[in-house]
Amino acid sequence: MSKLKWITGVAVLACSGALMACGDGGGTPAGSGTATPSGPATPSDAATPTATTVPDPTAPPASPSRPAGKPSATAGAGGVLSGKREVTIVRVQAAESGVALDGGSLVEVDDDSGRQLFVPTPASGGKYLIKAYGRRDGHPANDDPACWQVLNPGDGKPLTVEGTACDSRKPTQLFSIVNKGKGAYAISNDSAFLQHSPSRGLILEELGDAPLRSTFKLVDNGPARTPAGG
Repeated sequence: MSKLKWITGVAVLACSGALMACGDGGGTPAGSGTATPSGPATPSDAATPTATTVPDPTAPPASPSRPAGKPSATAGAGGVLSGKREVTIVRVQAAESGVALDGGSLVEVDDDSGRQLFVPTPASGGKYLIKAYGRRDGHPANDDPACWQVLNPGDGKPLTVEGTACDSRKPTQLFSIVNKGKGAYAISNDSAFLQHSPSRGLILEELGDAPLRSTFKLVDNGPARTPAGG
């Protein structure tokens, strides 16, 4: 709200020997006649209020607005990648399904089965442990995390992701999560990217010259819980 600043003029009376005596102790004007006091002096430079509209005192106060361009509390690496937020993970190319650790493997589901709440937790080398939790229903097992880990089944089968006890010393549990713009992230371990195969579901594969087909949104679901397993 604007504050109107008013400047009070100060009247200055000059002492003149011809009109009155100054400092004579009696306060009696010098001269034969009685001096008629002049009207209140109006300073020539007295400022008038600026041409600002006086606010209506009955109007409700204006609501504060968010500064333009200011990120939300959960934006960027300080938000969903801080290790302090639980997120759901949704493949951009299949928004109707969500990522879950179900039956020990990373899959896509269209219901509430499996562990669908994740906490990407910063680890060494700019990489992340991805901790998976069950729904918040008070069951202790759901508050004990399982971490993503790369599984190599051999026999020429593609790499997949399984859930296991968290251990940040294992390279197979350290994932890169790279912002690709518009809220989409690429997720990889070493040089193998998490991709969707129409026949095999979610797998990890090296792209070579092939384009990145699958990216993922991390949807904030509130503060991370304090789990039994850390």
